[in-house]
Amino acid sequence: MLYVVTGPPAAGKSSWIQAHATARDVVIDLDLITRALSGPGAPSWNQDPIQLRVAHRARHAAMDEAFTLCDQADVYLIHTMPSPKALARYKRLGARLVVVDPGRDIVMQRIAAMRSTDMERVATRWYNARARLPQPTMPQASRTW
Repeated sequence: MLYVVTGPPAAGKSSWIQAHATARDVVIDLDLITRALSGPGAPSWNQDPIQLRVAHRARHAAMDEAFTLCDQADVYLIHTMPSPKALARYKRLGARLVVVDPGRDIVMQRIAAMRSTDMERVATRWYNARARLPQPTMPQASRTW
């Protein structure tokens, strides 16, 4: 099964995956990939453009391979703001869309405490674009197409 986990920055997407995935599952998380590709001393929430560029390429390669293995293992993909084209692809793959959103106030508090202020803009974009996504009825909800 493919799980596409979406939500604004600092919503708890990685924590949701930690609570649901097993050691045998595949987890594709851009933050973890960037951290793995960064040198010693890089911040844990690294937004360096060069490292992000490499991490994005690695993420896409991982997605392409993992999507062929969904019948053998669960795949968890964090995709903060999937485009309509990406959502259509995930739907064709039979993905379950998981929206993690504890609410704008909590997200902004977490960003102020733990993340770069650049993430405030990303969170604002996520909330403005939210109409594209299936609306949860609870703070954390999932939907299978």
